[in-house]
Amino acid sequence: MLKGFRFFSRRALLLTFAMIFMAGPAWGATKVIQWDDPVEVAEGEAFRGPWQMNESDWRFVDDPSVALTEDRQAGVVWVDQARQDLFFQVYGPDGEPRFDEPVNVSRSPEVFSWLPRVIMSGGEPETVFILWQEIIFSGGSHGGDILFARSQDGGRTFSEPLNLSNTIAGAGKGRLSRDIWFNGSLDMALGPEGNIYVVWTEYEGALRFSHSTDQGQSFSESLLIAGGRSEPPARGPSLAVSPEGEIHLAWSVGEEGAADIRYTRSTDHGRSFFAEHRFIVPSTGFSDAPKIAADERGIVHIAYTEGPFGPLQGLQVHYSQSVNGGLFPEAIEISQDHAESFAGAGFPSLELDGQGNVYVLWELFPEKGFTHPSGLGITFSDDNGQTFADPIIVPGTDDPGLGFNGSQQGMFMNKLAVNRNGDLAIVNSTFKAGESSRIRLIRGRIAAEE
Repeated sequence: MLKGFRFFSRRALLLTFAMIFMAGPAWGATKVIQWDDPVEVAEGEAFRGPWQMNESDWRFVDDPSVALTEDRQAGVVWVDQARQDLFFQVYGPDGEPRFDEPVNVSRSPEVFSWLPRVIMSGGEPETVFILWQEIIFSGGSHGGDILFARSQDGGRTFSEPLNLSNTIAGAGKGRLSRDIWFNGSLDMALGPEGNIYVVWTEYEGALRFSHSTDQGQSFSESLLIAGGRSEPPARGPSLAVSPEGEIHLAWSVGEEGAADIRYTRSTDHGRSFFAEHRFIVPSTGFSDAPKIAADERGIVHIAYTEGPFGPLQGLQVHYSQSVNGGLFPEAIEISQDHAESFAGAGFPSLELDGQGNVYVLWELFPEKGFTHPSGLGITFSDDNGQTFADPIIVPGTDDPGLGFNGSQQGMFMNKLAVNRNGDLAIVNSTFKAGESSRIRLIRGRIAAEE
């Protein structure tokens, strides 16, 4: 669980932005994001009792993640805490669900399943890969293992879950301090050769990597990347694979008041990584929650949270890029225009399309201190990250009637998917105590202003 945080009530009203997202005049013709109406994915109660491990009385839906195919099929995975299982549904471009009922992926109703990631590969039907954190208590001080399942029939059925970690060290936990940690400290990526790459951290501090060369039937023994006894605990890893198959890995660390983002890469399909873990854009603040992406030109893009006054304080989103994972220049702050209306912005999602557009989504924090976020902010660049549009709130995510955003188990999530054509899919969970919890899917795309 996300321990040691104290949450406060949200503002009564948040600033309402237009339904159209305008880019800056330096780009010539004005670009906008055209939004579709949101799709209701799941709804549940909004009750959270005291933490009693897997016996806890929690009744709410949470933890969504999304994938998007080239033909605009949106695969959404989320958690139903009342049933303690992970569910999957596919939505067509018209918003209609593919299955009469969501598909149960985890099938472990006695054990909580948290904070998944999902990939949908091409083909007919699509192949679906899902990675998540299962709260298995196996003798250590913290419960947690990393599980994986796949579907080869477009999500209608899933394989028996594989336990990739098998550890007592608390897999999936990203430790900030001994008393504060985030769950969902994991990631997954698909290489151009079809290999599946996964990474996770443990409460005890290790950062581990594994891969599959047979479409997820089996995985390699985990490789220790960082987080030994003499190192601070690794947290919040992010994976990206270039079109040439080079693997890029970024992460942050806990227990350092001025932590910088670490980075390494592999040029042999994950059999080994460079031993030197370079810092990306060193700063005096606390850098956290990186998201990394690699494009066809060899550019490596990164967005991350910066707390200029220390961990979880005054959060803003920063962005930088480099050629082939070389030196990253000084980062730019891309969430600053939300500063007048929100106390902080952080924990980004980062995606690229095939047209040189960069998209960054983040959580919005309406009050000082680390409270529950309320609303999602977004910006984009149509010149491969050289300039960014003024950010706005994603329409419908700031509705006071919905309560605050999930996740309640940790802020390491991936709520944004973009396909090569520039279609966007965003998911968000909300919780209004005593009333309802919801999962919504919101679609959009960049277009020229009419």
